[in-house]
Amino acid sequence: MRNMKDHLGRETAYPFPPKRVVSLCPSITETLFDLGLTEKEVVGRTRYCIHPESLVKQVRTVGGTKKIKTDVVAELKPDLIIAEKEENPKETIEALEKDFPVFVADVRSYEDALTMIRDLGKLLDREKKAEALTEKIEQKFDFFGRVSPRSMAYLIWKNPYMAAGSDTFIDSMLQKAGFTNVFANRPERYPEIEVADLRQASPEFVFLSSEPYPFQDADRKELREHLSGCEIVAIDGEICWYGSRMLKAADLLNQLSETL
Repeated sequence: MRNMKDHLGRETAYPFPPKRVVSLCPSITETLFDLGLTEKEVVGRTRYCIHPESLVKQVRTVGGTKKIKTDVVAELKPDLIIAEKEENPKETIEALEKDFPVFVADVRSYEDALTMIRDLGKLLDREKKAEALTEKIEQKFDFFGRVSPRSMAYLIWKNPYMAAGSDTFIDSMLQKAGFTNVFANRPERYPEIEVADLRQASPEFVFLSSEPYPFQDADRKELREHLSGCEIVAIDGEICWYGSRMLKAADLLNQLSETL
């Protein structure tokens, strides 16, 4: 057995190295496989855990990130459950940890994401692979330090419009990639905004994420009718998955920077 503190400061005791892991967060699931775990070790995942496709399709689903089927988790007899504070309901985690070890990650910044990867390495006896992965991510994002900052708003929802504010991974990662968030001064992490707020903030770019709200071309056209002087850009919401997906995010943001 090994003891390790999770990101909420709680001490978790679990068999080391764990042989039956349930992941309740899509970006963490992908990272587990990229750290070298197999479908024999990752025995449970949510239906939103879709990467890497060839491996996750062989792993049993335990519901969604918000509606987890605790009875299915129990059937899998995990020796470690990995959850995420923002993704998974507190009451569900409290129910699961009565019977199983649960490690809760809390990722709100670029730096938190790197810490999470390193902690997964320690949890799973994959420290060298975790360190190599974080070094690759840091090298890719170091490039953006030479890019002139540009202002943006990142929209995640419509009716009402909601934007990523401060104290969010989205804001932190895009700052690292050379963007400044025009709504970072709002007290809410995900403030509700109106078109008038966008006009007043006057960002150079408005990013429309493909998730959680599936913005479409019609939404881009609608905003263009109300906003002038800024570029409305559709963007793959998966770039804001923390973990190994950050490598692909850096490449996508680099390509985006070259075209904007």
